[in-house]
Amino acid sequence: MQIPSLHPDTVEEVKSRVDIYEVISDYVVLRKRGKDFLGLCPFHNEKTPSFSVSPSKQMYYCFGCQAGGNAIKFLMELEKRSFAETVLDLARRYQVQVKTLEPEQRQELHRQLSLREQLYEVLAVTAQFYQHALWNSPSNPSVSKSALEYLTQNRQLQTETIKKFGLGYAPVGWQTLYRYLVENKNYPAPLVEKAGLIKPRKEGGGYYDAFRDRVMIPIRDILGRTIGFGGRTMGDDQPKYLNSPETELFNKGKTLFALDQAKAGISQSDKAVVVEGYFDAIALHEKGINNVVASLGTALSLDQVKLVLRYCDSKQLILNFDADKAGTNAAERAIGAIADLAYKGEVQLKILNIPDGKDADEYLQSHSSEDYHQLLANAPLWLDWQIQQVTKDCDLKQATDFQQVSQKMVKLLKNISNSDTRNYYVSHCAEILSLGDTRLVPLRVENLLTQISSGKSSGEWNPKFSSKQRFSSGHKNSNKNSSQRKSSLLNNESSLLEQAEALLLQIYLHCPLQRPIISQILEERDLQFSLSHHRFFWRQILEISPNIAAETDLISRLQDRCLEFEIEMSLVSRLFHLDEKTEKELTRAPQVVHATTACMERVLREKRYRHYLELWEQTDPEAEPKRWQSYYDAFYGEKMKLQELDRLRQFSLTDLF
Repeated sequence: MQIPSLHPDTVEEVKSRVDIYEVISDYVVLRKRGKDFLGLCPFHNEKTPSFSVSPSKQMYYCFGCQAGGNAIKFLMELEKRSFAETVLDLARRYQVQVKTLEPEQRQELHRQLSLREQLYEVLAVTAQFYQHALWNSPSNPSVSKSALEYLTQNRQLQTETIKKFGLGYAPVGWQTLYRYLVENKNYPAPLVEKAGLIKPRKEGGGYYDAFRDRVMIPIRDILGRTIGFGGRTMGDDQPKYLNSPETELFNKGKTLFALDQAKAGISQSDKAVVVEGYFDAIALHEKGINNVVASLGTALSLDQVKLVLRYCDSKQLILNFDADKAGTNAAERAIGAIADLAYKGEVQLKILNIPDGKDADEYLQSHSSEDYHQLLANAPLWLDWQIQQVTKDCDLKQATDFQQVSQKMVKLLKNISNSDTRNYYVSHCAEILSLGDTRLVPLRVENLLTQISSGKSSGEWNPKFSSKQRFSSGHKNSNKNSSQRKSSLLNNESSLLEQAEALLLQIYLHCPLQRPIISQILEERDLQFSLSHHRFFWRQILEISPNIAAETDLISRLQDRCLEFEIEMSLVSRLFHLDEKTEKELTRAPQVVHATTACMERVLREKRYRHYLELWEQTDPEAEPKRWQSYYDAFYGEKMKLQELDRLRQFSLTDLF
């Protein structure tokens, strides 16, 4: 939706009321570390937490991917929404009165904004309607009774579980919900249609209920708000399950059933279980296994995996899909969606197939939660499971089967980047192909390695790469050593300068007392930042106010500039945040200021020195003796100044970095 420009007072009021810890903890498991909080970054895959949240500064920063900003920026990046939409959502959450720049725009703004709010409201009212219909339906008590019996007897669910998940019943009639929402509650029919609850008739006009005579399962977002429904028939009618369509609120590929109920359990157990069906997840939760979510009838997507892994430090994910052909295909598709993460070890993926082809719900009707926990503990890693699938129903004594299995194994092994892991699975596959004859294992290993290496790109190990070729390649490379060393030195010098400039800017941001000193040094020595993103950042500081004193005001206002100039400011967002090493450097800020500015001045002097030296070398001393002498004096003076700068630096910049 198009949102009119918000009044600055609204933005400032939202920023003043927002609690960044409260906002981010809805999406990331945060643990206290000193005065800040630490968690796994939601913007990139990592095993060790490097995502820091500072309540005192109301900012976040990832030391791994350099993502950083305030609560508004966090939600914009995570939910891929505009600045205005994000501010408005926060305004609703923190009860801030919304004002726009033009008073006449306010009515249109509230109309647009109210769509999402009205959808949430309609869905919440509908969930209550379905729950009421389940427990007492005056129009058709026998039908309602069968729905309740289906849940309590067929599904063996307790009353507490039924209420916890908000289960309900959609009555038989074609317009029962329509009449309740549109005629009784006065919700506009187009709004109810946008919520996915009714459908327009193809002929004759009017609407009919999307769900009829079904047990209803509310689908909730991470905050527990109803965003859609899943409907299950109580017989063999098709389709057995019917989900809400995609709406403004509901995206199947980015939603997981029961995540609002499971996120705490996932964090506590440090692993997540994904099942196929709603009732599999509900049954497991009833048995106290509360780290379980369910996919929504579609192939498990990368977005869904990333969503659930936010709450799991170990990144351990167990897929418990049905053992039938459909379940196996679903597991294969899920593996395909996250194969890159799995091969890199960024997700510890396991596959659980319950014995006798049962799903989790069926299994728990005759087994205990301890039995299920044991199955989880024994679940094979995804590669082991895939190898099992490759060899399943194959006779390796038959040449055709042997060849097919071998080729499929090679395809799996080629994608393993870690050499130790690959060697392990090469040996494992070789043992399988050897059919118990240990004498054949070395031969099978050699054959597998040969097939794996034949598809490798240049630079990877290849048994056909002769020693003569390696010598020739090494000899050619040796001719490049000199230029490579020069390039390395230049890169090191550039890196040192970048770190010096970044550190000086961090001192300016986080040490208000040093600001006038830094400004004075830069002005007196006519120093400028060499890197373009640092120059841009310094211009933003000067435009805001060259003499601003309050640290929080400066950082907050610069954060707003980050939202305006997202691309330009992305390279400097890390400057708002301090790691342990930088915090230590700030304790000796005056010395560091002199060292960093000396580094910047040395770069300036070095450029002048080279410039005058080049002019001096190009000048004929006999034809232009005065010019030749002036260039000499200039480059020699710069050389002396360089030596003086090196002496004046009280400690080496290399010690800083």
